[in-house]
Amino acid sequence: MESITSGFIRAFQLLATLDPDVLEISFRTLQVSGIATLISVLIGFPAGTALALTRFFGRGFLVSLVNFGMGLPPVVVGFVVWLLLMRYGPLGALGLLYSPAAMIIAQAVIASPIVAGFTLAAVQSIDPKLRLQILSLGATRLQYLLLLLWESRPGILAAVIAGFGRVLGEVGASMMVGGNIRGYTRVLTTATVLEVSKGKFELAAALSIILLALSFFIMAALSYLQQRERRI
Repeated sequence: MESITSGFIRAFQLLATLDPDVLEISFRTLQVSGIATLISVLIGFPAGTALALTRFFGRGFLVSLVNFGMGLPPVVVGFVVWLLLMRYGPLGALGLLYSPAAMIIAQAVIASPIVAGFTLAAVQSIDPKLRLQILSLGATRLQYLLLLLWESRPGILAAVIAGFGRVLGEVGASMMVGGNIRGYTRVLTTATVLEVSKGKFELAAALSIILLALSFFIMAALSYLQQRERRI
């Protein structure tokens, strides 16, 4: 309990004094997780929408694959990405291992099935009668698609929230492919693990509190947008 109390005090001191190391780590955390979430939205949103609106042979298998991917262990994802990006791996020539780009790739792989699964559920939950009504009014395919997406926007925002929340607190894959290099790939989660291993529990608690604060404010903003959309 004493470590937690000291952690709150230390976190306040670090933020009040605008500690450069903490600011750099916090900014990199938001940068890596934000870009990874954006990539996962660009991948998962179209995939989930396509699975929700089309019927084809093998669709059930793909849906099961998406649901399976939503629970992928981050360490396994990190290991696979590490194998791909290692010096003698298929993508080793790119030289991305132990870089922020490698961390973004790993986090995007983790988040994409989550975004796809939530988007699939959101679009599928639309009342079939509404779909028929849109078609009966003579809407084109593009208008039909846009109207369905507009109606499912709270669920789509939930997909973004879930994806971002998963990668923001991710540590295993980030450490495996990023290496936790100070000033380059160190983020709040990997920095916390490092400080715990060094026995600096007060600093670890402070970093954890800062991570929780960032997560809370970002999630609160996204949740506000989601609930606002529900009232429209």
